[in-house]
Amino acid sequence: MPARQPFAPSTRHVQLLRALIAALAALMVTFSPDHSAAVGLSVFSGWAIATAVVLGLGTWMVTPAGQRVLPALLAFAHLFAGMAAGITSLRGPALYFVVIPVWAFVAGALETGLGVAQRRRGERVVARDTLTIGVLTLVIGAATLLVPSGYALDYFIEDAGRTFTLTGEIIAVGLFGGYAAIVAVFLAIAGFSPASPSAASAETAAPISGGDPRTSEDRP
Repeated sequence: MPARQPFAPSTRHVQLLRALIAALAALMVTFSPDHSAAVGLSVFSGWAIATAVVLGLGTWMVTPAGQRVLPALLAFAHLFAGMAAGITSLRGPALYFVVIPVWAFVAGALETGLGVAQRRRGERVVARDTLTIGVLTLVIGAATLLVPSGYALDYFIEDAGRTFTLTGEIIAVGLFGGYAAIVAVFLAIAGFSPASPSAASAETAAPISGGDPRTSEDRP
């Protein structure tokens, strides 16, 4: 029997793990009856810290030495944002409308910069995915800033026989849920997409030991 090739983590594994975590966050926001800022911060905190762990492992196990600065900074940006959102005594609209935009602009800029660096190295497929997530993150930051934190609109639903109130924090939390859903779908598609023929042939030709079996398109 031919020798079994050892498992080598790749960018695809990082993408799929990020997709899974984002999908869980999107489901929690979607099916939660409470869309308050406290609940939104709780979900965001868990998502951001889990994503930071995945990004950190990817930086250590997948990214080649000499290219780890931006991925490491991206992991720390998620970690610090998740920890800030996890401060229970401060959870509320004020904290939500500070943490989410700051995280989005910092992480979005870092991921966009990482995508630009990958494109310059010729890693076009990975760069496209990274740039897309970076831009989406910047968009969610700008969208959250555009939501008035004190907004409140009362509306009556006849079938329910009661009045409801749509607030700024409900809209902002819903925006994060939508962002998480889009990220989950996009990264899942990217992770399950077949590798290009050139990448596949290069990976097959790479030595099992004494070299790096990852191709340029499998590195973040």
